[in-house]
Amino acid sequence: MITCYLRYTIDPYKHEAFERYTRMILPLAAEVRGRASRRLPAPRGAEHIAVHLFSFPSLAEYERYRALVRDDEVAKAAWRLAEETRMHRELRAELHAPGVRQ
Repeated sequence: MITCYLRYTIDPYKHEAFERYTRMILPLAAEVRGRASRRLPAPRGAEHIAVHLFSFPSLAEYERYRALVRDDEVAKAAWRLAEETRMHRELRAELHAPGVRQ
C-alpha cells in the first residue's frame, strides 16, 4: 500500500475555494483503484490545516494516478483554481510505503 499525504495550510478566508478544489481532485484516485480521503480546514490558531490522503494498492497504481492527473482536464482546472484564488499558503507532500524510511 502506498499513501500520499498532502498537508495544506489554507487561507482562512478561502475555505469555499478549497472545498471546490477538493471536490474536483479527490474523485480522480478512484479511476486507478485508489482511495482518497480528506480532513478539511481545522482552525489551529491563525492557521487552518487541511489534509488529503491518497492510497493505492501498489507503486504502479500510484504512478498511473500521477500520469492520469497530469493530463486530466478536471485536475488542470483544479490547479488553475488553486493558483487563481491563492487558497493555500503552503503545501507539503509525503509518500509513505511499508518498509520505506523517510
